[in-house]
Amino acid sequence: MSVHKAISEHVNKQNQKINRFLLLDQQREHFIEEALLLCKQGKEFTTDKINEMTNQINTLAKQGIIPFRKLVTKEMVKEYALRS
Repeated sequence: MSVHKAISEHVNKQNQKINRFLLLDQQREHFIEEALLLCKQGKEFTTDKINEMTNQINTLAKQGIIPFRKLVTKEMVKEYALRS
């Protein structure tokens, strides 16, 4: 395998990881906004979808290049909702 081909494959794999991260992070942010809205309305909410995305992000992050994200608790959502 040529060096050029190996570098191209590596860059493509890194690109795929980054694109996957961006999609997961966008979905995570959507679920956070959804939970905040429900919280502010005094309705029941969960962090299940948020943390599902977070776990997928963190699995990807173990492979390098992608940042880790914290799991979100209901208390975190409530605290943030009160501040904003």
